[in-house]
Amino acid sequence: MTAESLPAELRRAIVQIARTPRLLVACDYDGTLAPIVTNPDEARPLPESVGALRSLAGLHETTTAVISGRALRDLAILSRLPSEVHLVGSHGSEFDIGFVHALDAQARELHRRLETALDELVSGTPGVQLEVKPASIAVHVRRADRTDAQRILEAVHNGPCTWDGVTTTDGKEVVELAVVQTDKGRALDTLRHQVGATAAVFLGDDVTDEKAFARLSGPDLGVKVGDGETLAAFSVPGTEDVATVLAFILEERRNWLYGEQAPPIERLSMLANERSVALVTPDARLTWMCHPGPDAPAVFADLLGGAGAGHFSIRPSRGALPLGQRYLPNTMTVETRWSRLLVTDYLEPETPAHRTDLVRVISGASEATVVFAPRPEFGAVPVSLVPEEDGLRVVGTSEPIVLRSPGVRWEISNDGLHDTATATVQPTPEQPVVLELRCGTTELGPAELPEVERRAKAGRYWSEWASALKLPNVEPELVARSALTLRGLCNTDTGGVLAAATTSLPEEIGGVRNWDYRYCWIRDAAMTVRELVGLGSLEEADGYLNWLHGVLSTLAGPERLHPLYTLSGNQLGAEAVIDTLPGYAGSRPVRVGNLANHQVQLDVFGPVVELVCALAEARGDLRDQDWQMVRAMAEAVTRRWSEADHGIWEERHVPRHRVYSRVMCWVTIDRAIKLGEVYEREIPAAWHELRETIARDVLENGWNDEVQAFTTAYDGTDLDAASLFVGLTGLIDPSDERFQSTVTAIEAELRSGSTVYRYRRDDGLPGGEGGFHLCAAWLIEAYLLTGRRTEAEELFEQMVDAAGPTGLLPEQYDPIAERSLGNHPQAYSHIGLIRCAKLLAAQ
Repeated sequence: MTAESLPAELRRAIVQIARTPRLLVACDYDGTLAPIVTNPDEARPLPESVGALRSLAGLHETTTAVISGRALRDLAILSRLPSEVHLVGSHGSEFDIGFVHALDAQARELHRRLETALDELVSGTPGVQLEVKPASIAVHVRRADRTDAQRILEAVHNGPCTWDGVTTTDGKEVVELAVVQTDKGRALDTLRHQVGATAAVFLGDDVTDEKAFARLSGPDLGVKVGDGETLAAFSVPGTEDVATVLAFILEERRNWLYGEQAPPIERLSMLANERSVALVTPDARLTWMCHPGPDAPAVFADLLGGAGAGHFSIRPSRGALPLGQRYLPNTMTVETRWSRLLVTDYLEPETPAHRTDLVRVISGASEATVVFAPRPEFGAVPVSLVPEEDGLRVVGTSEPIVLRSPGVRWEISNDGLHDTATATVQPTPEQPVVLELRCGTTELGPAELPEVERRAKAGRYWSEWASALKLPNVEPELVARSALTLRGLCNTDTGGVLAAATTSLPEEIGGVRNWDYRYCWIRDAAMTVRELVGLGSLEEADGYLNWLHGVLSTLAGPERLHPLYTLSGNQLGAEAVIDTLPGYAGSRPVRVGNLANHQVQLDVFGPVVELVCALAEARGDLRDQDWQMVRAMAEAVTRRWSEADHGIWEERHVPRHRVYSRVMCWVTIDRAIKLGEVYEREIPAAWHELRETIARDVLENGWNDEVQAFTTAYDGTDLDAASLFVGLTGLIDPSDERFQSTVTAIEAELRSGSTVYRYRRDDGLPGGEGGFHLCAAWLIEAYLLTGRRTEAEELFEQMVDAAGPTGLLPEQYDPIAERSLGNHPQAYSHIGLIRCAKLLAAQ
C-alpha cells in the first residue's frame, strides 16, 4: 500500500505532526502492529511496521514505543522488536526502562489474593486462561465457549473487580485486574514526560486504547485501527494500513529533519535592494526572505525548514530541469532559464522604508506552475490567503502582505495551519506573467510604472554604481560581483552592514555550529566598506561611520562598544532557538540573535581606524568627524588593550590574551598616529609610547619558541590563522624570520588543499567546521609578502573555483566533502576575494 491510499485529511495531519520538534510515536501491539490471531502466542508484527518503527527511533528527536496489555517479558519475546523501540507492558505497569510502580507489601498481598481467587473462579473452564503479570492478572476468554466466556467475565466483574485497590481494564475477550493505578493513557503520559515530546501519535484498535486516545490533545494525532466508536480523530481499516501510516510518518519526518532536497549553499543567488535581501535557488524557488528587514523574522524560510516553512516557487509544469541561472551584468537581477521558460527576479530599489517589493516575471512559451506559500514569523503565525480580483491578500500577519497577480486563477489549500496558493500560468513571448509580492502594504493596484520600466530602473540602480568602480585586471568580473554583493549587504537607511544574508547555515552538516549573522558587526562592517572605498565607492563608508557615531552616542565611552548591533544600531535581544525549524540539511538548532553581543572583542577598533585612513586617502582630506572617530577608538584601546578577550572568532571559552587582538590594538594606535602626522592633527603624547608598549608585549609574549610561530594567545602553543596579522599589518617586517616561520607553521597545520582553517584547537563546542575563505585570503597575502607568488596564485585560483555559478561565496569550504558551508553570501569571503585580486594585480 502507498501513502495515497490513506485519507487525505489523515495525510495532512501526518505532514503537520511530522514537523514537531520532539515526536513520540506509540502504538498498541495486538490488532495494531500484529494481526489478531486465534492463538495469541502466534501474533507476529508486520515486518513493514517493525522497520518503520526502528527507522523512526533512529531519527533525531524522535521516540517510538509499543504500549500493550501483554506482560513486558512476553511482549519482548513475542514481538522481537529492536531495542531502539521502547516497550511498555501490562497497560503501563511495566516499562523496559524500569518498573515504574514498585509494589509495596500491601499491593503484593492483594496480587496474591487476586491470583488465588481468579484461579479458583476459572478452574475447570476450558479455553479460559490466566496471564499473571508483575502488577496485574489478565483473564483471557477468547478460546472459551461463548456461554462459558460470558459467565466467567460476569463472575470476575461481580467478584474480584469490586475489591478495594483493584483497577479493571476491559479489552476484547479479556479483562485485566491491576493492583496499581495504571492504564495506557497514563503510560502515554509517562513516556511523553520522559522524552519531552512536543506532540504524540498513538495508534490502537482495542477498547483499552481509548484511554490513550483520551489523553491526546493539541497537535497530537490518534488513529483507530478497525471499526467502532472511538475518541481518535482518524480511523484505518487494518494492520496493513498501520504499516502505511508509520511509513508515511517516517518519510515526512525524515524529509523535515534532514532537508534531503537542500540546495548547495554556494548555488543560492542573492537578490538585494538598499534595505532587503532574499535568496533564490537554482530552480527559481524563493527560499529565504525576511520582512520588514533582513534581521527580522522570515516570511519564507524554506532554506531552514523545507516547504512547510514557506517558499514561493515557479517551475515548468512538465517538470524540466533548469538550464542555468545568472545575474544580468552589473545588476542584482537574477534570471533562471529553462528551454522555453525564463523567470526574472529582482527586489525593487528606492521603495518606501517600510516596504519590501519582489517582482517575479515569467516569460517564454511554456506552461508554468506557481506555488505561493508565505509563512510569516518563521511559520509560527497561521495565515489565510484571500483571492481578490488582482491577486492575493495574506491575512493573519502583523505586517500587511499582498501578491499582485492580475489574471492568475489561484487554488487555495490548507494543511491545517496555513494556506498555500497554487496556479498554472501560460506566458507568451508577447505577454509575460508578472507577480509582485508587496510586503508592508495592502495596496493591490497597478504600479505607477510598467514592469519593463521598473526592471530597467532596478538594473540602472546597480549598474550605474558598478560602472564607477575601479576594478583590478585580475578576475575583474568576479570582483565586480563581490562588490555588488557587499553593496547588497549594506543598508542605506541606517548605514548598518550585514555580516551575511542568513542565519544558521551550518559550519558542519548536521552539527550545532549554526549562528545568526544578520547583524552589523563593528569589525566586519568596517572591513566591508573599506574594500568598497578601495574600489572607489565612498558612500557606504560615510553611511557606516554615521551609523557608528549614532551607536557611540548611546554609550558612556567608546570602550563600551559591543561587538555587534542590529542594523538600526540597537542592542540585540537574547539569543533564541526556533525549534520548529529542522535547519538546513538537518543542522539544528536554528538560532536568532547572537550571544557574541555580550563578549569582549578588543580587535574591533583597528578596522575602524583603518577605514578612516582609507577614506581620508581616497578624499585627500581627513574630516573632523572622522578624526573624532579615530580618537574615540584610540581612547578605547588606551583603556582596555591589556585585557583578555574572546577575539575575532568569538569563542565561547574563557577570554585569553590573544595575539590578533593585541595586534589590532597596535594597529589602532599606529594608524591614528600616522593619520595625525599626514593631516596635521594634534597627537596625544602618550600614543607613541603606547604603540611601542603594545608592540613589545606582542613580540615578547606572542612568539613561541617551541612551535616557532606566533601563536593564538600568550598562554598556549595552538596556532591561529589570524596571527598572520603580525606581519600583514606591519607590526614586524614581512622579511622577519619570525613572520616567515609563522606563515610556514600555519600553512602546515591549518591549510588543507584549497582552504585554510581558523585553528585546530578545542573551542568548547562539539563538532567541526570547514576552512574559512577569509583565512585563505590572509594566507594568500602572506605568501605575496614573503615572495611566494606561485603559491599565492594557486590558492587564489582555488578560492575562485569555490564560488558558485553566479559568483557568490559563503563563509566556509569543506575540502574533504568538497562542499560549501556557513552563512551566505558572507561579507568576509568577498572582502578576501577582492583584496587578493587587487594585491595580485598590483604586483
